[in-house]
Amino acid sequence: MPPSDHLAHALLPLLGGPANIASATTCMTRLRLTLHAPAALRDTDVRALPGVLGLVVDGDTCQVVLGPGVVDRVADDLGRLRRADALRDAQKKRNATPTKLALRRIAQIFVPLIPALIGCGIVAGLAGLLTNLHRLPTAATALTAVASGFMSLIAVFVGHNTAKEFGGTPVLGGAVAAVTVWPGVTRLHMTPGQGGVLGALAAALLAVYVEKACRRLVPEAIGVLAVPTVTILLPGLVALYGLMWLTGEVATAVGHFADRLPAEGGAAAGLVLGGLFLPLVMLGLHQALIPVHTTLITQQGSTVLLPLLATAGAGQVGAALAVYVRVARDAAVRRTVRSALPAGLLGIGEPLIYGVSLPLGRPFVTACVGGAIGGGFLGLLEQLGGAIGATAIGPSGWALFPLLSGEGGPLRAAAVYGAGLAAGYAAGFVVTYLFGFPVRNAEGRHPRDNGDAALGSVQDR
Repeated sequence: MPPSDHLAHALLPLLGGPANIASATTCMTRLRLTLHAPAALRDTDVRALPGVLGLVVDGDTCQVVLGPGVVDRVADDLGRLRRADALRDAQKKRNATPTKLALRRIAQIFVPLIPALIGCGIVAGLAGLLTNLHRLPTAATALTAVASGFMSLIAVFVGHNTAKEFGGTPVLGGAVAAVTVWPGVTRLHMTPGQGGVLGALAAALLAVYVEKACRRLVPEAIGVLAVPTVTILLPGLVALYGLMWLTGEVATAVGHFADRLPAEGGAAAGLVLGGLFLPLVMLGLHQALIPVHTTLITQQGSTVLLPLLATAGAGQVGAALAVYVRVARDAAVRRTVRSALPAGLLGIGEPLIYGVSLPLGRPFVTACVGGAIGGGFLGLLEQLGGAIGATAIGPSGWALFPLLSGEGGPLRAAAVYGAGLAAGYAAGFVVTYLFGFPVRNAEGRHPRDNGDAALGSVQDR
């Protein structure tokens, strides 16, 4: 017979999902359910589930026969999954603000580029290693060419994705963005790539609005010729004589800020970035940083912000380990931590945020404190010995090691980053162990009623 939590996971979609269950009660052997939409019940599949002894359907109610003991455990697990689903739905509704929706659209432009950024970043790191070792110069040159090809044309991909996301013709968005990287713009006293991905995004977005206007105004008989021509011509000229300069100034300011941050901000900058990143992730606002990271990578070859921000995940991991130790008698909580921890070590923080620390309350705060301490320590090391950066975005945690670069070479960058992670792990664990639980809780189990319910959320991700 499968474990009760597995049976609850398998049973829930066959009942029509969490939203279809109006009420659930138990008797000695049966789980009695009232359904909003009885037609959504997949009765044949329910009967076929291992562990289900029978099914009785009567109108909008059904009785799942599970047997004594098992029925209570399945009902508890089903209740946790339903409450966890309600928690996620409420979070989605809170996130559906115009600002967050706009940030999500920006993320949809850049997230598809991350695999190429990762691959090119690793290849660039290998090329840099060969160059620093003065070995195989021909191979180093070849690797540099492989890594640089995508980066030199990233504006085209940004333009393509921008048009696609905002309802325009993707190839037209790419064509307009390509104007910004054409080598011949030097004859107009501009630099190819001036404005970076920001210029490409702005030009392609303008192209979308021009294209939509043209489709409304231009007769269909000549639309096949006029729409693409006007869509490329007008935004292309605006990009050449306005957007490239404007976004170039913004990109330059971002670059200057990034240059000054490790040298002048140091520990203070790391403290702030490491401490605030988890709340940004929780609210979805971290997506606003994607264009900033991409701009720094195209401008300078790496983003110095990402290693500092990654220490927030280390604080989260340390906090989760402390929760695991403190709740020694709560098998459900410990199981949730175990399932979410590998992702946390690789820098994927949402399972730990929504499944462990945030539902418990205090551990989320102490995780932020751990991230701040880790970021502060990493920032101090950079202030003393030189900045480090990541040559690609996407990975974090341990997955960021192959993408690190710095003034002292990749080995020093890895050592400095590893020290920052270790400080975040240690600080997150200690602060959470000491202050993450109410004093009155002798067993380490958080007294909030919704704790276990929310902690079940990771298991159905």
